[in-house]
Amino acid sequence: MKTDRNGRRGAALGAVVLVAATLAPGALAAPSADDYQRAQALNKRYEALVDRQPSQPLWLDAGHFLYRRTLARSGAAPAIEYRRVAVADGRNEPAFDHARLAAAMSAASGKPVDASALQLQAVQLDAHQLAFESARVRWQCALPKYNCTRTEMGALPPDSYDLSIPLRQGPAYAQASPDGKWRAWVEAGNLVVAPAGGGNPVALSRDGSAAAYYAVDSIAWSPDSTRLVAYRIKPAPLRTVHYIESAPPDQLQPKLHQQIYAKPGDPLPVLQPVLFDLASRQATAVPATLFPNAFVLSWPQWRRDGSGFTFEYNERGHQRYRVIEADGRSAQARTLIEETSPTFIEYSDLSGTHEDGGKRYRHDFADGAHTLWASERDGWEQLYLYDTRSGGAPRQVTRGEWVVRKVERVDEAKQQLYFMASGMNPGEDPYYRHAYRIGLDGRGLTALTPAQADHEVVLSPDGRWLLDLYSRVDLGPVLELRRADDGALVQQVERTDLTRLRAAGWVPPLPFHAPGRDGKTEIWGVIHRPQAQVDGQRYRVVENIYAGPHGSFVPKTFSARVPALTALGFAVAQIDGMGTNNRSRAFHDVAWRNLKDAGFPDRIAWHRAVAAQYPWYAIAQGVGIYGTSAGGQSALGALLFHPEFYVAAVANSGCHDNRMDKIWWNEQWMGWPVGPWYSASSNVDNAWRLQGHLLLVTGDMDHNVDPASTFQVADRLIKAGKDFDLLVVPGGDHGAGGDYGQRRLADFFVRWLQQAPTPDWNRQTAASAPVAH
Repeated sequence: MKTDRNGRRGAALGAVVLVAATLAPGALAAPSADDYQRAQALNKRYEALVDRQPSQPLWLDAGHFLYRRTLARSGAAPAIEYRRVAVADGRNEPAFDHARLAAAMSAASGKPVDASALQLQAVQLDAHQLAFESARVRWQCALPKYNCTRTEMGALPPDSYDLSIPLRQGPAYAQASPDGKWRAWVEAGNLVVAPAGGGNPVALSRDGSAAAYYAVDSIAWSPDSTRLVAYRIKPAPLRTVHYIESAPPDQLQPKLHQQIYAKPGDPLPVLQPVLFDLASRQATAVPATLFPNAFVLSWPQWRRDGSGFTFEYNERGHQRYRVIEADGRSAQARTLIEETSPTFIEYSDLSGTHEDGGKRYRHDFADGAHTLWASERDGWEQLYLYDTRSGGAPRQVTRGEWVVRKVERVDEAKQQLYFMASGMNPGEDPYYRHAYRIGLDGRGLTALTPAQADHEVVLSPDGRWLLDLYSRVDLGPVLELRRADDGALVQQVERTDLTRLRAAGWVPPLPFHAPGRDGKTEIWGVIHRPQAQVDGQRYRVVENIYAGPHGSFVPKTFSARVPALTALGFAVAQIDGMGTNNRSRAFHDVAWRNLKDAGFPDRIAWHRAVAAQYPWYAIAQGVGIYGTSAGGQSALGALLFHPEFYVAAVANSGCHDNRMDKIWWNEQWMGWPVGPWYSASSNVDNAWRLQGHLLLVTGDMDHNVDPASTFQVADRLIKAGKDFDLLVVPGGDHGAGGDYGQRRLADFFVRWLQQAPTPDWNRQTAASAPVAH
């Protein structure tokens, strides 16, 4: 937002009511059933109009790469095409014969395969073979005849919130030594070894049992195969969450289900690293002085020279984190790297994505003496080079008031580092990711991706070339080939054509930024404007909230999709307030022990700034809000803690009390031990505060957030005499509701914000008789 900071914004804010009064337009017409259907069909229609959109670039070898593009077709979903490009001459051609591949896949599977809709992952391609994964099947196709074989990969394991370490026993789980001469596994809780060629197993430990067993997954052999380390586990009592599936699809009577699901404050397993010498059979426990209260220990990793092994200690409460090295002979331990924080240390891996940013990064050099480490110790996520032999102070490799988002490559031979960062370019959206190169001595910082957009890059295997895929909410993806040393453009490979999409009336989201609660920190968001916006008409506003501290959630990349509510006469906003990720440490720390904050003071300031600039943005009578999961918690929290601004909320699958939710996510931000701040942020304990209109939604089979969290809110609301709506979706998992839930959400805001009647859905659907069971 561009306004004079010396009062013009304040004057504009004061004029909102006056402007609203002078517009005084007529009310929007009540939406019809046909309007709802058009709203639901809008995204499918828009997505079909995007032409030549590139995605998924990957290197086949140092001189060739592959990417996927979509091609718009009249009256049908876009066709998918895979292209192969040669760096040497820029030749861009179909990567393979799509029709022959589809025919071969159909013949091998016995199912029809559409050549224009191939969904391929993990592609490997050369002159003789095409290999890929599709729909959990691994395919191998001999070229040029397209003789294809398929191997079922099996179903993905379900998400689990079980932090216990299972006691897996028997030679089926054996871990082979590097020289191939030995195998190690667990029997009766003890660690045993046996010659790989056969022979009786020999017990290396005798202190194992069901109450304190060795974990086979932790076994790590020394490079010379003479020693190994394994963790002895003292398991903790397990918490079980129960579910009643009230309407199972395969039987009349309900079913009882359960899953292991640790919650904040629960006891955790205790892990003890033990070093074993194969020749002497001696076992030496690593002294626990440096890891007395672990939330978790990482599995051990040996130094290449076998001098020792390292593991990482994440202290419970997440305010101390250590990289620890144990001597490979004596098992004596020392701290290589230590991080401390008065709030929290985010331990999720540095991913480079917006939604799951992460902060932890570690790269151990081949020389065994250096480690590249990510830290926020100066208030920003930056990279430090440690000499782990000398133990001296680390060298700061990157420095500035910006954020390292991902390490793409460490070139040890050339002493160069390739990384992604955001916030380095003045005047640009601080969340846009760009690629950079810098020397490990901290010199020679070079920007590689000049376009003002959000970038993703892929380096060639030899490090010479860079594939740069970039976009913005108003710019379709562009794929370019650049030199990796200086970012010079070699070839524009593909550029999305939005001509048809714009001709159909699509309007991109409108980026907007304004100072937050402190009057100086810029808060960024987007406005999804109403479809077919009419001059002089004012539109009620609904906020789509997700404020989880693990990421940032305002879209930065292109999508043709729009919120269905915009087709029903609403403006929809998305905002990243303080407490979310990918900005400074101080910005992030707002979330600590304070998830109820959810950035609301920043969000409210942002909404008011938008209304000051755009008179059609109608907030004078209150704003609606909806969200799922942590967003569901925040949506209800808006009514409980900010009823002067938010007046209607739909809260789906909310983790309404952080003591009820999964241990890892909630202790990360709310801390340990569980303290009174958990209650202060609880929608259950604060349900009595409810003002405004509320729709609670949950599935009775939500395996991510315990559905009891929603039911406990309902219980407190009933006891407080509050009016609210509750939608329980039988068989529904996390984010339950589907098309029906989306229609109920739209109905809710039409009724309470637009004050308009909704279609008589019972009459509309009366002609659709159910199929008899």
